[in-house]
Amino acid sequence: MPTRTRSSATCSACSARRRAGTARAADVNLAPPSYDFGPAAAILALGLALACIPIVSVWRRHRSAERRSVLRALTLVTLFLTFDLVLLGAYTRLSDSGLGCPDWPGCYGHASPLGAINHIDAAATLSPDGPVTRSKAWIEMAHRYMATAVGALIAAIAGFSWFSARRHPIGVSPWWPTLTLFWVALQGAFGAWTVTWKLYPLVVTAHLLGGVLLVALLAAQSEQYRLEPLAVSPALRAGLVAVGVLTLVQVALGGWVSTNYAVLACGSDFPSCLGSWSPPMNMQEAFTLRRELGRSGDGDFLPFEALTAIHVTHRIGALIVLPALMLLAWRLRATGDRAARRFAGGIVAIAGWQLATGVGNFVLSWPLLAAVGHTGGATALVALLAILLVRQSRVTASVASPAPAAHRVSTQPAR
Repeated sequence: MPTRTRSSATCSACSARRRAGTARAADVNLAPPSYDFGPAAAILALGLALACIPIVSVWRRHRSAERRSVLRALTLVTLFLTFDLVLLGAYTRLSDSGLGCPDWPGCYGHASPLGAINHIDAAATLSPDGPVTRSKAWIEMAHRYMATAVGALIAAIAGFSWFSARRHPIGVSPWWPTLTLFWVALQGAFGAWTVTWKLYPLVVTAHLLGGVLLVALLAAQSEQYRLEPLAVSPALRAGLVAVGVLTLVQVALGGWVSTNYAVLACGSDFPSCLGSWSPPMNMQEAFTLRRELGRSGDGDFLPFEALTAIHVTHRIGALIVLPALMLLAWRLRATGDRAARRFAGGIVAIAGWQLATGVGNFVLSWPLLAAVGHTGGATALVALLAILLVRQSRVTASVASPAPAAHRVSTQPAR
């Protein structure tokens, strides 16, 4: 095995251990209390102000339209911003900015890093390669500001939906945006735990997966306001559900790779790993969920073989999910429906993007752009599958429900 390959791969384990060590150093020496709600009101006010911009814009453009159109437009804007929020969260994680402000919801008890400059500089002086620097603090707080704005937008959609349902029913249950509101609140809790639990891998992975599912919920919600069903066979419907489940499992595995910094565990080798088709792996430690970052379940340093096992498992998952996506796309094209063909093209395009960015992550030694793009592709794929599920379920619902009385054809003889 070439020395360079082994050393570059070992950097993945060293990086995870260094992050765990610097996080502990910051925690012991300079970290403030985990929770300080003093700046919460200011952060909430900023989030509300940011949320007002798209709300006013949508209202001005659609003020003469029916409520259904207004809600759909506002949901689509929120979907776009939430997708951006997931990308910003990925950038925050991949740039090691997750502990840029080691308390929550503010930064050393302040609403912005400007008020915490002295604390940030002191932490950076103590550990120059640690998790706290000025740039990392701004990245972390930008993510929190945007998350607050998205939460305010979702709350506005839920409130407007209930108001509209009481006055002018629009045919879409207000429980949809209510479920989304509950989910974004849960995401906020996981965001807080990500910081206060010092990048605990299980919490960080759950936070990433929750963000992807939030995008899927908004995509499905926006589709509820459309009246465009997509007829598919029962077999294809079952296949769509199966592919959706496989995709979510693969996204979770990808999140586990990222949060454990196992991207370079195979060096730059592809399709082999560390010059072998069967490298040394420690599956038990790889998928021990209750452990700190860079640590095993016993508290020792996480062995490199565990990082290799995490990476290889994600590769194996890709070998299962990619053919399943291609088969689904082929079946959709075979229906002959124009909309189904467009969905098939979207699935093929995103799958190709995921393959390119996934391989690029380790072949090019984990460039930040490719890593963020890989997260974005996974999020877009889950959202597309969610829209497909809503489209086909609308046909099922319309077939299952009886026709209105005014349109029924009587089978009784005329008298």
